[in-house]
Amino acid sequence: MRYIPSVPPSVPRPASPPVPPSGPAPVPVPGDWSTRHSVLANARRAAALVNTLTGGGDPATPGAVVAVLREYGEPDPLDLAVHDVDEMRAAAFLLREVFGAEDVDRAAGVLNRLLIEGAGPLRLTSHGGGTPWHPHVDRDDDGPWGEWLLGSSCLALAVLVWEYQRPPGAVCASVSCENVFVTQGRGPERHYCSLRCATRERVAAHRRGRSGDGTGRDLLT
Repeated sequence: MRYIPSVPPSVPRPASPPVPPSGPAPVPVPGDWSTRHSVLANARRAAALVNTLTGGGDPATPGAVVAVLREYGEPDPLDLAVHDVDEMRAAAFLLREVFGAEDVDRAAGVLNRLLIEGAGPLRLTSHGGGTPWHPHVDRDDDGPWGEWLLGSSCLALAVLVWEYQRPPGAVCASVSCENVFVTQGRGPERHYCSLRCATRERVAAHRRGRSGDGTGRDLLT
């Protein structure tokens, strides 16, 4: 048997050359991608767009809608035309019915109808390799903005119904506000879209109470 001298401990063994991975390189995932595109984030984006597109006052401009999309992580370029906003507004009015559902059965029924009438089959997309794989129910990555809003919002809201078995959202209880909001999340059940609305209603209830015309309902949420 041929003698093979051992390598002294002080001499490091040469590292093996790296083995090149097989197949295409994975798509880099930004650290906050999953957070920005989570089900809850998409549902909150839907609520924000519904409020922007269907709120009182002048109709929303393309710039106002683009600002909401950017706030929720949609990448540029975001070139919306007036007809795109009109399509999104029509979708937003349909989605408002989901947020206004009084119980989970009605919310599920509205979502089922919208998915049948306005969405395509469930599919996975990476947008040509630019993002991690994720589900869509619109018919094409380059489809109309209105179809994208309706499909992506229904998908997120349907998952919330599935997970929590209760309506995914609500309309603000303030008499002077029509905003919708997502009810799932941490903390007690919410009745108002914002702390501002809750505070305004609490102050109004306090004043009514002092005049003998109020209720004792807790208005902190």
